[in-house]
Amino acid sequence: MNYFGFHLVFILPPIFLLAWVQRQSLAGMGGFRARLGIPLLMLMALVYTTPWDNYLVWRGVWEYGKERVIGTIGYVPIEEYLFFLLQTLLTGLWLYWLLDRQDKPISSLEPYPWVRTIATGFWLVLSLIGATMLQWNWGVYLGLILIWAGPILALQWFIGAPYIWATKGIWLNATLIPTLYLWIADRIAIANEIWSISDVYTTRLYLLGLPIEEATFFLVTNLLVVQGVLLFLLFGNEKELI
Repeated sequence: MNYFGFHLVFILPPIFLLAWVQRQSLAGMGGFRARLGIPLLMLMALVYTTPWDNYLVWRGVWEYGKERVIGTIGYVPIEEYLFFLLQTLLTGLWLYWLLDRQDKPISSLEPYPWVRTIATGFWLVLSLIGATMLQWNWGVYLGLILIWAGPILALQWFIGAPYIWATKGIWLNATLIPTLYLWIADRIAIANEIWSISDVYTTRLYLLGLPIEEATFFLVTNLLVVQGVLLFLLFGNEKELI
C-alpha cells in the first residue's frame, strides 16, 4: 500500500460517510460560522503544521518510503500535506454530527475559573517539559510535539474554558473516537512501512503497539481541531446552540 492508497482506504471513506449524513443545518446551527468553521481550521492546520513537519523529516525523526509517495514539497510528501487537511475535515465532520444530534441544550456557560486555571496550567507545564526533553535524543519527537501543540491548547483553554467545559461530553466523544481510529490506521501504516519512526529520537515506549509519540500526536491534533472548531462556533455566539 502506498501513502495515497492509505488515504483511499482509511481516511476518505469515513469523510464521505460523515459528509453524506450531515444535515443541512450544519452542527445544528446556521450562518457563516457553521459553513466556514472546518475550512478555516483546515487552512490553519496546513499553515501551522507545514514548517514543523518539514523539520521533523529533515531531522530524521520520521521517514517515508520514497516509492510509496507521489512526490514531495520541501521535505514532506504531498500526501502528508493532504493528511493535514483530511484529518481536520474528518474530526470536524464528526464533531458537527455530534453537535447536530445533542439530546439536551448546552449547560450553563459559567466561567469555571478553576477549570481554566488547571487546564491552561497543565498544557503550559507540558510545553515546558517538552522543551526540556529536547536535551536528549530520545526526547526529541515527543518534546517537539508538546512544544508545538501545548501553547495553542493552553491558549484555547485560557480563552474558551467555559465553552469547552459546557460541551465536555461532546468534546470528549469528538476527540476520542477519531483518535482511536487514527491510532489503528497509523499502526497499520507503520506495519506496512508507508512511513517509519526513528528509534534514535523516540522513547521506544508503545501504546497498543503504537509509538507513544504517534499516539500523543493524534490525541493533541484532534484536541486542537475539536477545541478550535467549538470555539469558532460558540465564542460570542452562544444562542445558536443553547
